[in-house]
Amino acid sequence: MKIGLYFGSFNPVHIGHLIIANYALNSTDLQQVWMVVSPQNPLKKSGSLLNEYSRLHLIQTALEGEYNIKASKIEFNLPKPSYTIDTLTYLKEQFPQHQFCVILGSDSLANINKWKNYQFIIEQYELYIYKRPGFGVKKIAGSLINILEAPLLEISSTYIRNLIKEGKSIRYLLPESVKDEIEKNNYYR
Repeated sequence: MKIGLYFGSFNPVHIGHLIIANYALNSTDLQQVWMVVSPQNPLKKSGSLLNEYSRLHLIQTALEGEYNIKASKIEFNLPKPSYTIDTLTYLKEQFPQHQFCVILGSDSLANINKWKNYQFIIEQYELYIYKRPGFGVKKIAGSLINILEAPLLEISSTYIRNLIKEGKSIRYLLPESVKDEIEKNNYYR
């Protein structure tokens, strides 16, 4: 099975994340998309991160009833911080029958040279790139890059967290079930 791995903090998961996952599934040869919750991204500060199990629960809530988009906690049992190459290596060992690809934004692609063993990743794994405002997609020699023409939504988890802190509405920015869970548990206050 060909599986797209969509890594992220998902702090919290929002409509933009889900649209990208759905678009990748519907417009490519990917058979599944796994939304991989990263407990700690080495390139981001972890201070404002909700507990990884709570973030996983929010994604599972958002994906209820989905069969080909799944929440993954694969990085929870791997060393922290989470490095993509380590996760890819582990998945290849655990699931040799699957072909794994990486879904990432053009902003992440622009910084891929900061990733651990990035050269190996771009040479050995197919990349599905969705455009992010202000970041073009440039081909990298030796890589197999597919450009996703996913709808551009300027929604960020930071924006949603700030709205919550200010006591403003987050409706329509994330699934209603996720909004309800955030409010019920007083997340990001």
